[in-house]
Amino acid sequence: MRSVLSFMFCMLSVGLFAQAPRGGPDMNTAGRFYGKIVDESTNKGIEAASVLLMQSKTDPASGQKKDVTIAGQLTTSRGEFSLENLPVAGQFRLMITAIGYTPLEKTIKFDARNFDKDLGNLKLETDIQQLGEVTVIATKPMFQMGVDRKIFNVDKNITTTGQTATEIMKNVPGVNVDIDGNVTLRNAAPTIFVDGRPTTLTLDQIPADAIESVEIITNPSAKFDASGGTAGILNVVLKKNRKAGYNGNVRAGIDSRGKINFGGDINVKQGKFNFFLGLNLHQRKSLSEGHTYRENLYANKLQNTILNQSSNSTNTGQFLFGRIGFDYLMDNRNSFTLSMSLPNGEFNSSQVDNIHIDTMSSPVKTQDAIRTTINKRNFKNFGPALGYKHLFPKQGRELTADFNYNSSSNSGSGDYITQYYDAGGSILGDPALQRLISSGSNTFWTVQSDYTSPVGKGKFEAGLRAAVRDNKNVSENSAFSYDLDKFIVIPSASSNYTYTDQVYAAYSTYSNKLGENFSYQLGLRAESSRYKGTLLSTGQTFSNDYPIQFFPSLFITRTLSPGQDLQLNYSRRINRPNFWQQIPYYDVSDLLNIRVGNPALKPEFTNSFELNYSKSLGGGHSLLTSAYFKQTNNLITGYQSRQYNVPLPDGKLDSAMVISYINANSSRSYGLEITSKNPLAKWADVTTNLNFYNARIDNSGLDSAIGINDRWAFFGKMNFNFKLPANFTIQLSGDYQSRTLVPQGGGGRRGGFFGGSSGAAQGYINPNYGVDIAFRKEFMKDKRAAVTLSVNDIFKTRIYDSHSENSVFIQDMWRKRDAQIFRLNFSYRFGKFDVSLFKRKNNRTGNEGGDDMMQQ
Repeated sequence: MRSVLSFMFCMLSVGLFAQAPRGGPDMNTAGRFYGKIVDESTNKGIEAASVLLMQSKTDPASGQKKDVTIAGQLTTSRGEFSLENLPVAGQFRLMITAIGYTPLEKTIKFDARNFDKDLGNLKLETDIQQLGEVTVIATKPMFQMGVDRKIFNVDKNITTTGQTATEIMKNVPGVNVDIDGNVTLRNAAPTIFVDGRPTTLTLDQIPADAIESVEIITNPSAKFDASGGTAGILNVVLKKNRKAGYNGNVRAGIDSRGKINFGGDINVKQGKFNFFLGLNLHQRKSLSEGHTYRENLYANKLQNTILNQSSNSTNTGQFLFGRIGFDYLMDNRNSFTLSMSLPNGEFNSSQVDNIHIDTMSSPVKTQDAIRTTINKRNFKNFGPALGYKHLFPKQGRELTADFNYNSSSNSGSGDYITQYYDAGGSILGDPALQRLISSGSNTFWTVQSDYTSPVGKGKFEAGLRAAVRDNKNVSENSAFSYDLDKFIVIPSASSNYTYTDQVYAAYSTYSNKLGENFSYQLGLRAESSRYKGTLLSTGQTFSNDYPIQFFPSLFITRTLSPGQDLQLNYSRRINRPNFWQQIPYYDVSDLLNIRVGNPALKPEFTNSFELNYSKSLGGGHSLLTSAYFKQTNNLITGYQSRQYNVPLPDGKLDSAMVISYINANSSRSYGLEITSKNPLAKWADVTTNLNFYNARIDNSGLDSAIGINDRWAFFGKMNFNFKLPANFTIQLSGDYQSRTLVPQGGGGRRGGFFGGSSGAAQGYINPNYGVDIAFRKEFMKDKRAAVTLSVNDIFKTRIYDSHSENSVFIQDMWRKRDAQIFRLNFSYRFGKFDVSLFKRKNNRTGNEGGDDMMQQ
């Protein structure tokens, strides 16, 4: 009889709850409480125990507080329960009753960073245990600041709709992006992660609409991969949803150059399975122009030459990004995730260069040429990942294991036609024809396992990781022979190259509190790395072996008052030379900008210190101030010099200006970064990021003309958000970069679709700034549909303008790309959060708001 009454009581409460008024469309219902009800003496699960979740709410009619049932269910045969789709704000009372046991009541809340909370094994006996106090964030703001990282929630940003992760980075506080998509953080190139793991994808291969948030980790602890050198980590977190039922969105857009983008995502969860699928197509047309002035210097000044080159280029292409996967929630404490990413794309480009060369000899000799370049390239990527997570009954103890595999291939071809003219503009002979055909493949796999457990009042973390990368590349450089009427391969300018990079690591961290206001974290990471490259065409090999290197980290935090913290942290990191920086192959496709790698490069090691002060000022105002200092030894940096015996397309060896890489003696940077978020009104707020820094590169002994390059600089960025009546939103963002040294840690051919940074370590970049704006209108029920109009670089001011020089050259160059592009995008959200989506029997009940939509 008591069993029947218990069951009727649970069902009656749920029925009353189903009739209770639901929250508005801004209500966050992403929470889940789960656990297991056990007998305290036997520790066995209790079947058919009644689990009710209550919350005190104000009755609109009477204005009085009353208890409302939020969710309820009976436990399974194993004693397990799972209450889903819960509001994350406020305090709850959990009431548990079962025949023969003393009722148990608990006061519970969600943690600020965990809306999927394991309540552990709840033992029915005479004792009542209260959960500790926690903090709740009811809504997810655009920008969240923490002591160890900053989180930028992309779904709140509208200026990047229909674009790529590169454009997203332009709106992230503290991140600087040049016109080629090269990303820097505190004037150095960071490591890019996707979902917490290193990736072979570039930012321009990830659509903005697939991204949930970007995490900025300026000084990672020993838990993270030690690679990344001076700049830390940018972690791109992809979207995924685990709400019961189905939800998703579709979107489409067009820009002012007639290029389209469209895509969609869907997430379906029923019972123990959660399925997700996303597909995005992005077309692009890029226009750029530029000018280069270079004077090549010789001991005999009559040999000096002056180059003036004007360039115009058009680049078109498209990429397709697909992602599919599912979660298997075996039970409350064990889950598996299998996912697959499938990006691929193809791009075509054409460029026309008008070249004028003067010699300083007497009489002055001139040479004019027009060079036309046509390039085609494509890439394919295949990236499966498998993850396992086990939660122990003890709160905070968990074990995870992950396997990630990434395989990519690429191929391309380029035709270069150079026609020479005399001083009067008449054609001089037949044009010089050159062809470059290349292909390559890259496989990259990682295996990692992490364990976390409370130890007393502290927390212990440990993990193991193995990462192996294999790369193959073939480049065939040919020149056309009019005598033989065919292209002839130039062996000295062609390559067949392979390399293997292996890194094995183990880490442990321990964190604890001393008293109420003082906490610390100690960490140590050990990494063993081996790099081996082989130039198969010549048999030449080179390698870097580090049997074991240690990377300590230390975080010390002092809470000065509620909402006010002071933290000091330290870490040691490494940046290993990459494929393009080491390959000893001369890229002579552009005779005026010949490139070659340096196989003798060594890794660079960085010691990084930060002092952070965070303050919640009330009324939604917050402030984070960071003073930082970084010292790097053997800095890998770009370097331009005159080299001899350079293989040219005509098969001859000659001297030429060559761009390569060297290990500078050291570099040092220090500065002050200030980030604040300030409400201007109920309908407006602004996020501001300011960075004042000094960068110094020591090239002493490498070039007598430059020695030490030292410069103060400033970077600033502001993001304004305006919420207007009738569901209109405006976002305005702008950034400014003062004159600064060429960023440290240049990756070599990294960054945007159509090229990388072209600066050299001997110079600086002149000031530049830009402003972007977007307008958004939401409509239909629950704001399901939205139209967004955005404009980037509205004043056409983003220009890459640099100066560099050493003992053998002086160079000034500027480039402008893709100014003032208009984009119009439409999106529509759909979904039904219904635990009985497929009409299958399920003992879970809860918030069945069929009209609720996924919060964007």
